[in-house]
Amino acid sequence: MRVRRAAWAAGLLLAGAALSGCADVRYLSQAAGGQLDLLRRARPVEAALADPVTPPEVRRKLRLVSDVRAFAVAPEAAGGLGLPDHGAFLKFVDVGRPFVVWNVFSAPEFSVTLDTSCFPVAGCVGYRGYFAEAGARAYAQERRAAGRDVSVGGVSAYSTLGYLRDPVLSTMLAYPDATLIRTVIHELAHPGLYVPGDTLFNESYATAVEEEGMRRWLAAHGTPELREQDRLAQERQAGFEALLLGARARLEALYAESGLPEAERRERKTAILADLNALYAALKESWGGYAGYDAYFARGVNNASLGAVAAYAAMVPDFQALLARVDGQLPAFTETARVCSRRPQAERAACLRGS
Repeated sequence: MRVRRAAWAAGLLLAGAALSGCADVRYLSQAAGGQLDLLRRARPVEAALADPVTPPEVRRKLRLVSDVRAFAVAPEAAGGLGLPDHGAFLKFVDVGRPFVVWNVFSAPEFSVTLDTSCFPVAGCVGYRGYFAEAGARAYAQERRAAGRDVSVGGVSAYSTLGYLRDPVLSTMLAYPDATLIRTVIHELAHPGLYVPGDTLFNESYATAVEEEGMRRWLAAHGTPELREQDRLAQERQAGFEALLLGARARLEALYAESGLPEAERRERKTAILADLNALYAALKESWGGYAGYDAYFARGVNNASLGAVAAYAAMVPDFQALLARVDGQLPAFTETARVCSRRPQAERAACLRGS
């Protein structure tokens, strides 16, 4: 399962550690230490491929990542996507745990607006990421003690936005091929354009590049099996996200009602979340019992987990309109989007549409 996520920019937190005098030093230290540990242990992909102890499936997926990377950074004239090459995915690291990072989200009891943490360069983000699960759990407990709804989720891939040479993570290789291809393209897109504090813009941009990149990859290298795997995964992802966004909207409407006693507000919140669980059970049945999203619900759905599933792809149609206007040329698309990114946040979508 891959829930759409904001890029967890550990590289920017490293920069922030040097610039911020009042930030949580322990948090920034673990971010820096965790990132540097990955870079220290990474070795060239070619070395992992040549190593006889590398499992055959790991070797196969590393070759796939290398092929997708080459496709993504090759010039469009050569049949590639023309994405900037910042040296990512040339090395491989066995993370040695099920996730590379655990993100902690928190929100008030009666709001789906996430609590934010702000850092120099990176801007404000609605989560904190920990390289050790114990650190994430400890921070989550602090937030619960403060009366917040809290959710902790594992992350398998992220981008340092070109500030560091991101290695291929062993956690990424657990993805099915179609999801792995999309993930590589998505993460390679992020360094091309990043606006601090505007997750919607950043994620919609990377998703638009991902969609176009996957379309071109399937046209050039797709098999019937890969196309069907991708179609089914995208269909399930869309159904899952629609379910969560519907529940989020119902909670937002509830919290916007004025004059409701707290007890009634709390009771109605509980009912909405119970209904969401029932709707998921029905959706899962329609999928023939596919259980890929069970872990999300097993953590307990609340304001924090629903706040983390915002409509991060809402601006994708605007980016796709821009891509059509530049005749599908991705470098020109990125440069025009960069011009729009300099406009006030409220004007960016209209700029992408050419109005």
